[in-house]
Amino acid sequence: MRGSPDTGKLHGVVSIDTRQFLTAIFRAAVAAADPELTIRRHLPPKPKGRTIVIGAGKGAAQMAAAFDKAWDAPLEGLVVTRYGYGAVCDRIEIVEAAHPVPDQAGLEAGRRLLEKVSGLSEDDLVVALIAGGGSALLPAPPGGLTLADEIAVNEALLASGAPIAAMNTVRKHVSRIKGGRLAAAAFPARVVSLVVSDIPGDNPALVASGPTVPDETSRADALRIVETYGMALPQAVMAHLNSPAADAPRPDDARFQRNEVRVIASAAVSLEAAAAEAHREGVDAVILSDSIEGEARDVGSVHAAIAREVAMRDRPFRKPVLILSGGETTVTLRAKGKGGRNSEFLLSFAIGIDGVPGIDALAADTDGIDGSEDNAGAFANGTTVARMRAAGLDAKTLLAGNNAWTAFNSVSDLFVPGPTGTNVNDLRAILVR
Repeated sequence: MRGSPDTGKLHGVVSIDTRQFLTAIFRAAVAAADPELTIRRHLPPKPKGRTIVIGAGKGAAQMAAAFDKAWDAPLEGLVVTRYGYGAVCDRIEIVEAAHPVPDQAGLEAGRRLLEKVSGLSEDDLVVALIAGGGSALLPAPPGGLTLADEIAVNEALLASGAPIAAMNTVRKHVSRIKGGRLAAAAFPARVVSLVVSDIPGDNPALVASGPTVPDETSRADALRIVETYGMALPQAVMAHLNSPAADAPRPDDARFQRNEVRVIASAAVSLEAAAAEAHREGVDAVILSDSIEGEARDVGSVHAAIAREVAMRDRPFRKPVLILSGGETTVTLRAKGKGGRNSEFLLSFAIGIDGVPGIDALAADTDGIDGSEDNAGAFANGTTVARMRAAGLDAKTLLAGNNAWTAFNSVSDLFVPGPTGTNVNDLRAILVR
């Protein structure tokens, strides 16, 4: 994280640097989803037989380490996480694979997970540690399809602008492991899924495309999503989606009757923790929503309008106030720029508050990575666009080209906390002084 020329104080409230304040808000939100705290509260009863731990997601390695430490009985297991997101774990093997585009390592991890849960008995327990990012980390193309086909699906989804729930509905119908299939493969063992939700609304069946949690969506739903967002998928994938082979098991399938699902961390809990941190610093906080979706640049414009209204007219909230929101926006790719949904949201926001004093904002992904670069997001205030202009860059042109990373990098406003070990989606914190 690098400094900005404008780091004003919260005059009349507390004497604290606004950038440090916003960073503390982010860290409080992340801490509320710390696996060390959440796992211990949700340990299942010990089984008569074996305990097998499986998992996938950007926070799965830290979840595995926490479970390993908390479980005072024999266990074995395997979880897959993103490259660079590993953790030290004594009894559970941690493997790494590519995100957001699947690779051969993820394909091998998926094969091994299915192998890990095969041949179990009804006395055995499978603990599934599931976090956001698991969809890309567990490629498992069904018969007749290849890893290249699944990569093509993933790339089409990421470029489509579809919300995460829609994307994961498609993914779970082009897989041998998603849509509850991993839990079905573990039958007759009991499966307890501990889920860190990055999905607006916290439907566990959509987190990581629900490898251990079935839902009611069908291949017909997946086909409608493909058509609605104009996705160009490989012919073999479309043939699969139009065949009964794409059908995922339903929640009333007998193989799931003994299973249990627990959402152990979510955006809602983290936003409450962020608000509590603001109150400790003497700043009132309001939470707009924990499940905001939509095009990142459009959501940014709306948030900017709210911030301007507060700054100029003290409505709908009286300043000083911290405005919080969560959820997951989307980016429809129009060009091949550098950036992610949080930096794109914030660039649009910065354009909307250009020249307005007393507004400081941070937008960041709670997993520590926004898009494909090493930043979680960025900071912005009323001077951001002018500083970009002074650096020879036009903010609106950069936004049009999906080039938000370049925009914020040019003014040293990137936020780079590193991998956090959890993932409860995006945090947007807007301070109006």
